[in-house]
Amino acid sequence: MVCPDHENLKSKLILSNTNLNRQNRVANPHNHQHPHPPSTTAAGNTRAAEQSCLALLQACNTFSKLTQIHTHILKSGLQNNPLVLTKFTATSSDLEVINYATSFLFSPESDTRLYDTFLYNTITRAYAQTNNLKAKAIDVYKLMLERKKLPNKFTYPFVLKACAGIGDLNLGKSVHGSVMKFGFGDEVNVQNTLVHMYCCCRGGEGGIEFARKVFDEMYKSDSVSWSAMIGGYVRVGRSSDAINLFREMQIKGVCPDEITMVSVLSACTGLGALELGKWVESYVEKERVQKNVELSNALVDMFAKCGDVDKATNLFRSMRERNIVSWTSVIGGLAMHGRGVEAVAVFEEMVRSGVTPDDVVFIGLLSACSHSGLVDKGKRYFDSMRKDFSIVPKIEHYGCMVDMLCRAGLVKEALKFVQEMPIDPNPVVWRTLINACRAHGELKLGEKITRQLIRNEPMHESNYVLLSNIYAKMSDWEKKTRIREAMDMKGMKKIPGSTMIELDNEIYEFVAGDKSHAQSKEIYEMVDETGKEMKRAGYMPTTTEVLLDIDDEDKEDTLNRHSEKLAIAFALLNTPPGTLIRIVKNLRVCDDCHSATKFISKIYNREIVVRDRNRFHHFKNGLCSCRDFW
Repeated sequence: MVCPDHENLKSKLILSNTNLNRQNRVANPHNHQHPHPPSTTAAGNTRAAEQSCLALLQACNTFSKLTQIHTHILKSGLQNNPLVLTKFTATSSDLEVINYATSFLFSPESDTRLYDTFLYNTITRAYAQTNNLKAKAIDVYKLMLERKKLPNKFTYPFVLKACAGIGDLNLGKSVHGSVMKFGFGDEVNVQNTLVHMYCCCRGGEGGIEFARKVFDEMYKSDSVSWSAMIGGYVRVGRSSDAINLFREMQIKGVCPDEITMVSVLSACTGLGALELGKWVESYVEKERVQKNVELSNALVDMFAKCGDVDKATNLFRSMRERNIVSWTSVIGGLAMHGRGVEAVAVFEEMVRSGVTPDDVVFIGLLSACSHSGLVDKGKRYFDSMRKDFSIVPKIEHYGCMVDMLCRAGLVKEALKFVQEMPIDPNPVVWRTLINACRAHGELKLGEKITRQLIRNEPMHESNYVLLSNIYAKMSDWEKKTRIREAMDMKGMKKIPGSTMIELDNEIYEFVAGDKSHAQSKEIYEMVDETGKEMKRAGYMPTTTEVLLDIDDEDKEDTLNRHSEKLAIAFALLNTPPGTLIRIVKNLRVCDDCHSATKFISKIYNREIVVRDRNRFHHFKNGLCSCRDFW
């Protein structure tokens, strides 16, 4: 590793502390003068002063006391004593004033050549634990090497934690190289932190593959290793890999802890695997895994997002300890299921109980108002954020408001709201407005906004898909074809629709027109059968959903190949009559599939729960919980 110039590194770590340094010199103007070797008596006095400072720092619990101890250190001539400075740094970190410590440690009067590895580790750790100062941890590590202080096995977990927070894959690989160079590649704690660091690195899935390589090459792994790797898979959306690795962990007899189980529950949530999530809950109870508030929150979140919001609510009610995440999970869960009135009631209960809402809670609350058509309530809560709770709305809150107005068909009001926003709308806000324009017939306005969005984001494929869909709605097939050709030239592909279903603890995934399944013949026969039964009951295919210039018969055939219809047909074939069906769609469910699912629920006497990109739909007896408002 090439280390920058020592003075440059020091300058990065020094704050504006001219006054502080002047104060230091006045307090002890001779603290750098040692005209005679210290006598035995002087050494004893130094040890006494050292113990005094350490005792004061041990009892220090306020910044005011810390500044007084700082002065005492200077008067005692211990401003370059590694042991005292290490404790001073640790105390400053505990009080969340690490910059105050480093302004002292890296002042021009400091002699960093006297600092030892333990002190450098303490400074590095403090910076690594501070969200917006992780890059400084790397600077301290480089300065340590520049000063010829050898790292030890405790150094790299702190440095790698900083790398994880920064998320730079190249930086992580560089530090990994140093780990090997200094001979710490076989230390379990270092390997565990390497796995975690690579899992956190940005840049596609490159980091996760490096993490798996380190994990597979570990001579001896522990529960922390497995938890880090499982959590990494969850972080990049590879929930199936996370579940498979957890199963491998069980086979090898490694006992999971509560951190492992939180990650496994998150994987169940990603897959919509309710039965597997129930098994995890039973496993936690059976194996007596510590059920702390984080694990309880993960269970609430899993049940809510896997379709059983009543179970999620009951779990929430039974929690002995709750934090803001607990309230957020249950409010967000109720919002996803279109139970906005209940979500509002829980929010009001939270406020009455003395819990102060944060900005994340308001995202769930506004989403609940949006999905339940509570426009007036949503407006009042949006105004209440700043007025009653001093929370400045972020782009996510403005996005919820635009979504709420659009879902209610108030497209012009939504446009006016966007134009008057005090912050620049992001592409998500514009896409919400564009979809509303298409749904509510404001096609020219939608075309105008989409063209501007393409100019701002020429390489984002969803913008072209939006414009293509608008032209299809206009029946302007020539312009639609040109957009599709432009996408092909740029190498862009539309995200394919897919639907997952859990059956006998296995996850099955279907894509539109899928014929890869072993039961494909039977599945398509069931699709045909349900189509005939639905038509006899009055179903009319929504062929306007097919954005192709083909005749209605071909459009109907295209609709029958949609992934959710294939998944439902598969469930009808493989589950007993009357059994509840749960499926997870990666995109918004289309109008035709929504209509068809209502008919199927009534004809086959099935309750069908569909989780799409935006919310849950509970179909029963020909009706949907969203009241056709999604």
